[in-house]
Amino acid sequence: MDVLVFGAGSLGSLVGGLLARDHSVTLVGRDPHIGAIAADGLAVTGAFDVRVTPDAVTAVPEDCAADLAVVTVKAHDTEAAAVALADCPLDAALSLQNGMGNEALLAEALDCPVLAGTCTYGALRDGPGTVTCTGVGEVVLGPREGGTSTTADAVGAAFDSAGFETTVAADMPRRLWEKLAVNAGINATTALARIENGALVDGPGTDAAAAAARETARAAREAGVDLTDEAAVAAVERVARATAANTSSMHQDVRDGRRTEIDAINGYVADRTDAPVNRTLAALVRAWEAGRGLR
Repeated sequence: MDVLVFGAGSLGSLVGGLLARDHSVTLVGRDPHIGAIAADGLAVTGAFDVRVTPDAVTAVPEDCAADLAVVTVKAHDTEAAAVALADCPLDAALSLQNGMGNEALLAEALDCPVLAGTCTYGALRDGPGTVTCTGVGEVVLGPREGGTSTTADAVGAAFDSAGFETTVAADMPRRLWEKLAVNAGINATTALARIENGALVDGPGTDAAAAAARETARAAREAGVDLTDEAAVAAVERVARATAANTSSMHQDVRDGRRTEIDAINGYVADRTDAPVNRTLAALVRAWEAGRGLR
């Protein structure tokens, strides 16, 4: 399969690097990372010990036809990704992004089926040309509206053949809301407190994370998706425990002085239901961003 990975940061590089073991992959990202890959290949370390030589470019090439585009940019860059890919002949696109609303933005611009996905593989970019897998997880994908499709089956088979733990799911709307509950509970809390994920298993931030997850579950139910408070809180605890030593993506963004995905996570929840905890977390992170000229 010809695969174009748009957003070759940490996760995009890991996904693209592992897919390149069995498929033809083009990574689209930024220098100096992309330049190093173009010159010497991509090293995947940590849970894997792989060196691959995917194509690496800083813009979507003119001859960009591909069987699959995997979108891994930050949520606030989804619209730009959609514009960049709009004229690219694609058989399918797959979002492996945080936050909600990414698939809808892509579907408005792309003339192909857009699949929803989640990825729990841990990724950390150590330097140009290298990405570390900090934990083996699972890729779950399926039609964004739910149900089944031959496109989802084909993409799932491509990930499976490349060695990913892969599930093709018929209930992606529920899975996306559950993932949002996890992100709402873990990301802003750890970013503001500057703590690792495991501190939310049993610590002062645990109640705040659980409250954010319950509010997300309420928003899901109001949107017609059956996600109980108990399931949302259990998902936060499960992920926090499994990734105890990890630094969340939003914590990494705050640490490195980058804009976060707060609008598509806690902000998304706060815009859709009575969610005082999510609203407060979003306001605090937005205040941090504003103070550093990131908004």
